[in-house]
Amino acid sequence: MLPSFAARLPLSRFEVDRDAAARERPQLFDELWADPATRILPIHQGTAMLSAPDALALLPAAAAPEGGLRVYLGRSLAESAPEPVGTPIVAVEYTDDPQLAEADWGNLRSLAGTLSDRDAGLFTEALAILNWHASHRFSPRSGEPTVVERGGWVRRDPVTGTEIFPRTDPAVIVGITDADDRLLLGSNALWEADRYSLLAGFVEPGESLEAAVQREILEESGLPVIDPVYLGSQPWPFPASLMVGFTARVDPAFDGVPQADGDEIRDLRWFTRGELAAALGEIKLPGRASIARAIIEQWFGDELADRP
Repeated sequence: MLPSFAARLPLSRFEVDRDAAARERPQLFDELWADPATRILPIHQGTAMLSAPDALALLPAAAAPEGGLRVYLGRSLAESAPEPVGTPIVAVEYTDDPQLAEADWGNLRSLAGTLSDRDAGLFTEALAILNWHASHRFSPRSGEPTVVERGGWVRRDPVTGTEIFPRTDPAVIVGITDADDRLLLGSNALWEADRYSLLAGFVEPGESLEAAVQREILEESGLPVIDPVYLGSQPWPFPASLMVGFTARVDPAFDGVPQADGDEIRDLRWFTRGELAAALGEIKLPGRASIARAIIEQWFGDELADRP
């Protein structure tokens, strides 16, 4: 039997108190660096330092090399972690530091399913906020370099004083079924031709999630869908999305066939459960870190083997 849907979303896991109140303290990083309990999570070009193949390396702040941008991630809540509950943790961004050259580094997509709840949450939080910083170094109002404040959670325009807060881009991702309970999968034009997944798209300004489901599916496949049902959500910091999972049904009044838009989607295919199982030797499914995989397996009723 499959675990609950939420339990199969590896990037939605967390055991961290983000401790937002502490961000208001002007000398927060001085206090943290003076605290021997503080640990830092080194991040380098979107990867995190590892202490083991399935564990993040958290270094004592006083012993770590000096890095670049710092973001206070919060305090550990994990009772089973090597560090005590309440340990303050800071993400530090590094470029090419010779002291870290021999360290092991890991990619979140690859590690998502093997990290602990705390480490998965820390890595996801760190990557998401650092990706936001990378794209907001200059003010959209004055064009001046922005100043990092509040523990790394705000950038301020030094000319206008405007505070710029982190943003997340919501996107819907949909398991579409027809009257025969077949599942629709599509191949994106940017992927290799044998990779198939669910249809997805970003929510537009002034649009509800449910309206985005209907609009995106119609645009990409020509299918009118009804009854969007929310399943769950997962952050996807590649670079800054929140994937919101839905199911929906093709409108029974529609008697046509799906048509790939030819721009974003190159091919669309209906699958019964038997057809999908038989096709695993010829097509690739989304990785296990993705909410798409969880939605597909929810419909299938069991885990699916990855293509060799």
